[in-house]
Amino acid sequence: MTPNTDKKIQVALVDDHQLFRSGINFIISDTDDIEIAFEASNGQEFLNFLENYEPDLVLMDINMPVIDGVEATRRAMETHPDLKVLVLSMFGEVDYYNTMIDLGVKGFILKDIDNDELLDAIRKVYRGGNYFSQELLLQLIKNKPEEGGVELTRREKEVLELICLGFSNQEISEKLFISQRTVERHRSSLLFKTDSKNSVSLVVFAIKNGYVKI
Repeated sequence: MTPNTDKKIQVALVDDHQLFRSGINFIISDTDDIEIAFEASNGQEFLNFLENYEPDLVLMDINMPVIDGVEATRRAMETHPDLKVLVLSMFGEVDYYNTMIDLGVKGFILKDIDNDELLDAIRKVYRGGNYFSQELLLQLIKNKPEEGGVELTRREKEVLELICLGFSNQEISEKLFISQRTVERHRSSLLFKTDSKNSVSLVVFAIKNGYVKI
């Protein structure tokens, strides 16, 4: 399938169930700003596609034949570190969450997500934010120990709260009336202080340790 080149958000859909892909296609086909650029039934097909074209966002299943979503994401991030991956998940896959977070994915959504939430998740991640289905986030923080002992400034707490709400650096700068460079500096400080690898692990830390509530 040849990728489209207009200005819609170009999504690669990677899942081994044809019926599920058809459902996602149906939902997205009714929008004016998102479209499926490519479909793959396993990680290898996706990696082959990625050799010639980088989509704006990837909807990635975890359990697939040939190459699963974890390994496909690992290999994709090695060659495309800025790739935006949104994980399609089931409740029973919590053991994979921390690995996927460490790889740099931008969030997790349940496969039975409603239509509006799916589209909201795609748009937020595309704009530079992150997204969690609340049920999955509760599972994730339940299995992660509290860190404690981290002192944050008032501004860092404000930035952290907005990161947890899925806002991008630009959106945070507009809401707090500070420059994007200042936002980036606060984000870097938060990552360092909390020993978090990326924004998604920062969200988990913040909620687990009571800096924000869901």
